[in-house]
Amino acid sequence: MPNCDIKFIAADMDGTLLDENSQLNPEFFDVYQQLTEKGIIFSAASGRQYYSLIETFAPVKDDMMFIAENGTLVMHKGEELYSCAIEKASITAIIEHARAIEGAQIVLCGKKSAYIETQDPTALKEFSKYYHRCQYVEDLLSIDDDFIKVAICHFGGTEELVYPTFNQAFGESHQVVVSAKIWLDVMNATASKGAAIEHLQQSLGFSFEQTMSFGDYLNDMEMLKASGHSYAMENAHPTVKQTARFSAPSNTESGVLTVIKQKLL
Repeated sequence: MPNCDIKFIAADMDGTLLDENSQLNPEFFDVYQQLTEKGIIFSAASGRQYYSLIETFAPVKDDMMFIAENGTLVMHKGEELYSCAIEKASITAIIEHARAIEGAQIVLCGKKSAYIETQDPTALKEFSKYYHRCQYVEDLLSIDDDFIKVAICHFGGTEELVYPTFNQAFGESHQVVVSAKIWLDVMNATASKGAAIEHLQQSLGFSFEQTMSFGDYLNDMEMLKASGHSYAMENAHPTVKQTARFSAPSNTESGVLTVIKQKLL
């Protein structure tokens, strides 16, 4: 597949583009420049907050595209291209359900900021990795914002301790996805990284066959399905490996950059 006609690349962050220390390979910026010169759009596609992503990609943030909050918000050059909010009537039920799970910590994700009602030091340290604009409030249900996601953190593991009950309660009405070992996201039923990419395919005029994506976890599944050239990282969840058409070296080996350089540069 060398020199294939790729117009758009989306890469997940944690476990995919970032290394085991959640760091971006400095070589990325040279690769990004080469892609730009070829007319190829590169987007970070992450569960992370938009304000977190622009700090990571500060040198190119004014040009780069960002698919943030698991596809619920797409930003380019400071402008919103797409968003998918949760109806406010559902927010109360989702938050109250999460509050009833022992050990669950909630991040209410709005367009303006993320909101938390815990001051647990371990939770705050974890939240700070992904939410760089985050406010403590006494009651999450008192906030006025456009909400695009409710993220649940459970240090015991969300796939085992949070997903079963949330999927039973909200699986038919919302998108409920395990986004990492200790994270679960609840979103609008139509929201996903894949839905965001399909919107961009239609609005920007590139095709399924011209789309390349990289992922490692269950929240990347729809993105991979929306891409003709889909790559699972060597370190990916087994289900992701079954879904992707191709494989890439692990995130610790800079697998995303390795594939891009081999296939496109």
